[in-house]
Amino acid sequence: MNVQLKKGSLTMIVLSFIGKEKQYGYQLAQNVSNYIEIAEGTLYPLLRRLVKEKHLKTTLEESTEGPARKYYELTEDGIAYLDELVEEWKVYTKAVETILNETERK
Repeated sequence: MNVQLKKGSLTMIVLSFIGKEKQYGYQLAQNVSNYIEIAEGTLYPLLRRLVKEKHLKTTLEESTEGPARKYYELTEDGIAYLDELVEEWKVYTKAVETILNETERK
């Protein structure tokens, strides 16, 4: 997959997964990787940025399988931001699809 396409949609994808249920980093990486290839070196800086921007909050929770895990959860700002990104995505992809259909070579 084109890196620029992935980069442009990754924030929305990450927020979407976390919006469904709070997740810890490795769990999130596995969930995203089921659909698109992602490097941990890409995910964790994005999560830190989203926390800093107050779109996500974190909590530490004990784990039965090792040390406590840091879980990520959407904030109210994060919910609004995700809604905005999804709406922009829908408008953008509809426009691109229209352009591709209208300019399709026969």
